[in-house]
Amino acid sequence: MVPNVLTIAGTDPSGGAGVQADLKTFSAHGAYGMSVITALVAQTTTGVSEVHEVPPEFITAQLVTLLDDVRVDAVKIGMLANAEVIRAVVEVLDRYAPPHIVLDPVMVAKSGDRLLAPEAVGALREELLPRVDLITPNLPEAADLLGEPELTDPAGMPAQAERLAGLGAKQVLLKGGHLDGGTSVDLLYGDGIAEFLSSERVATTNDHGTGCTLSAAIAALRPQRGDWLEAVREAKEYLTEALRASDRLDVGHGHGPVHHFHHWW
Repeated sequence: MVPNVLTIAGTDPSGGAGVQADLKTFSAHGAYGMSVITALVAQTTTGVSEVHEVPPEFITAQLVTLLDDVRVDAVKIGMLANAEVIRAVVEVLDRYAPPHIVLDPVMVAKSGDRLLAPEAVGALREELLPRVDLITPNLPEAADLLGEPELTDPAGMPAQAERLAGLGAKQVLLKGGHLDGGTSVDLLYGDGIAEFLSSERVATTNDHGTGCTLSAAIAALRPQRGDWLEAVREAKEYLTEALRASDRLDVGHGHGPVHHFHHWW
């Protein structure tokens, strides 16, 4: 059966990140994509100019209307903007208990524009994190969530992932893309087991939406694969190829998008 996968996130008119990237990624992995919009973001490859936050009660209405009708096999959560939105999502998750919840803690855009209010970090950490199955922070996001300095060496990743798991997430994918070197090193941690997952670092500036794309791929794959490790490995391979193929696209003047449909065109 084709899995139904839901993204709860903000928009990106350029199509490289946010809901637009999530839906492309779901389709690329044989999943039927659905979306609930949390924020309308005026964004391109060069930055964010304005954000219009969707009222929490309308986010609730979108979610309840959908979940009352459609079977949801996995959920990917991206930009939530503020604490009120986080609490609205938490309330619906508690009510419907959908399986395979992946949280990409979107805090800052590639351009450096902040997408999560600083005062909302506590709500994300204390109220949402314990309700998700997998969280996918990069190193700056992990440091923000834990209130500690950003790691500069992969040797510290297992201990930091363990501390993140201590906040309540069942599985942690700690992304090491901000580290130096020719290899991109991530760490999957769960049930006391840590496993490094390495991939070639692709030399390209077309890396807009990589976090959205990776987390969306994991969410789409998890209902179709045996465990989180299998889904994460395959999602990383997909993202690496999407980065390699990104130069075939000509989108914008800043950080261009990855090529979500590189297998087909």
